Amino acid sequence: MWYDKLVKAIRAARGAAERKFRCGNMQVHTSSAREEVFRDLPVPAALRTMIVPAITSQLIVLIYNMADTFFVGKTNDPFMVAATSLILPAFNITLCLAGLAGIGGGSLIARLLGQGREEEARRVSAFSLYLGLAIGALFALGVGVFMEPVLSLLGAGENTYGYARQYALCVIVIGGVPTVLSNVLANLIRSIGRSRQASAGIVLGGVLNIALDPLFMFVLMPDGYEVLGAGIATCLSNCTAFLFFLTVLARMGRGSVITFSPKGGLPSLASIIAVFGVGVPSAITTFLFDLDYVILDKLMVSYNDLAMAAIGIVLKVERFPLNVGLGICQGMMPLVAYNYTAGNRERMEAVIRLARRLGLGIAAVSIVLYELFALQFSHLFIADAQTVELASRFLRVRVLATPLMFLCFFTVYTFQAFGKGRVSLFLGVSRWMVLNIPMLFLLNTLFGMYGLVWSQVTADTLAVLLSFYVYRRFRPAVGGKGT
Repeated sequence: MWYDKLVKAIRAARGAAERKFRCGNMQVHTSSAREEVFRDLPVPAALRTMIVPAITSQLIVLIYNMADTFFVGKTNDPFMVAATSLILPAFNITLCLAGLAGIGGGSLIARLLGQGREEEARRVSAFSLYLGLAIGALFALGVGVFMEPVLSLLGAGENTYGYARQYALCVIVIGGVPTVLSNVLANLIRSIGRSRQASAGIVLGGVLNIALDPLFMFVLMPDGYEVLGAGIATCLSNCTAFLFFLTVLARMGRGSVITFSPKGGLPSLASIIAVFGVGVPSAITTFLFDLDYVILDKLMVSYNDLAMAAIGIVLKVERFPLNVGLGICQGMMPLVAYNYTAGNRERMEAVIRLARRLGLGIAAVSIVLYELFALQFSHLFIADAQTVELASRFLRVRVLATPLMFLCFFTVYTFQAFGKGRVSLFLGVSRWMVLNIPMLFLLNTLFGMYGLVWSQVTADTLAVLLSFYVYRRFRPAVGGKGT
């Protein structure tokens, strides 16, 4: 009897030791992989490792957002196209709420890892995830309760209200929480150097949405409910992406820095302030970006519904190079944040220079392509000749702002990597509230419909000049505090 008990005890102890050894090996492997990307790889290789998956996920997000417009455009109904375009700013607000928790938390986690403070980074991770859950649920509930005034604010009219309501119900009210949490998780996972896994979930959701759109729109749903079908497809794809990220967390194990577990307790007050210090400016800046789109839609719809449909197409097409630039910024930020607190100025500056050059090069290529093939790009979304012609004219003007928009976003992301939320907030508010939005009203009054189209180039020229000055004036010394 005693012998059997002894054997069982020895086996239990051996099993526990093996599990501890495997867990320790996993943590060492994870830590060494992170150190290799953040500290040891040559800058071009490290940046490529981080930004290629981020760019891929940004492009897939764009494509699946465009997919709804593309397939809805196959109905040749400008009102359906306009309705899906109307909801884009509100849907993007869910992404800006995700940025509050994801960018705020992710930036801090990378800076904490640069200081070797893994336990605090783990507490920040759990806090950021539950913060994302709370604000995502509140926003979805708010849109559901106040649907009519929200859609009216977005510019929905008699011909577009019903379609816009169907779409908003699916992608925001029902699908809002999984959308927010998927994007929070993507940012947090990327902050520990796992850019490939962070992007894989977003790519999965995007590809699934593209596949489900035609199925729900033209097979499962009756005629007249194509917009509802597109909304259901988007909702299901975002839920699937969230489940994928939960699987990634499970495979990373209990020792992972990124966790839902609240057992470690709350992070320090300084860390909580730092999450909001970067996250709130990020959310406000994204919100103002979307507010600019809402105001543009409202002013454009006063001319006619065709103009509204045309600008809706352009606002999606122009996002292609912009989303590539955002992918560069997202991949660059953890590298800058880590090396900033680790005190490696040379590596940090090299990352910033290379990322900036890459973004400007892509912007230049996009200008050439859109100027040459504006008609063809516009025709992808609708066959109506008048709408295509108007959209192509708008696109040839709006694309000129691409390098300017990239530089503005790049500077904001750089200061977020430094943890300088106040500076990034100043840049965002100045760009949108002082320059871009007032420019919409001014140029609309002076030049009408085409004044609205030229407003982005005009305002962002001034915004870039301001960004250059602020970067030179307020760039911090390397080796700053993690929080």
